[in-house]
Amino acid sequence: MGSATAEMAVALPSLALVLGAALWAVTAVAAQLECVDAARAGARAAARGEPLEAVRQAAGGAAPAGATVSVTRGPERSQVTVAASVRPGWVIGLPAIPVTASATSATEPGADTPSGTGAASPVEPQFRTPEE
Repeated sequence: MGSATAEMAVALPSLALVLGAALWAVTAVAAQLECVDAARAGARAAARGEPLEAVRQAAGGAAPAGATVSVTRGPERSQVTVAASVRPGWVIGLPAIPVTASATSATEPGADTPSGTGAASPVEPQFRTPEE
């Protein structure tokens, strides 16, 4: 009867440790997915020619808290990289896990303006009237 108590005394802390590690892994994977989504959103915005500050805000809004966003826009490709450190909030003293995601998109013509505004020349709408 006493051996069952001793086995339980060893098993419960081990089970708590495994559960904590699993929760930490789920937290890291969730942050990685947030970084991927944020990088994609930023790359789409950069490729469309939106201002770089708007691109950073679009990516930063979808990124985990405290993430850094870097944007590179060239004549052919736009790249957005989102990096964050994930630390479980329920345990103090565990090291942070760095997560990073990067997305690249083809830059649309005229989106790589030197001013960084990404403003394309305005196009007048063309309307057709039905022929009778």
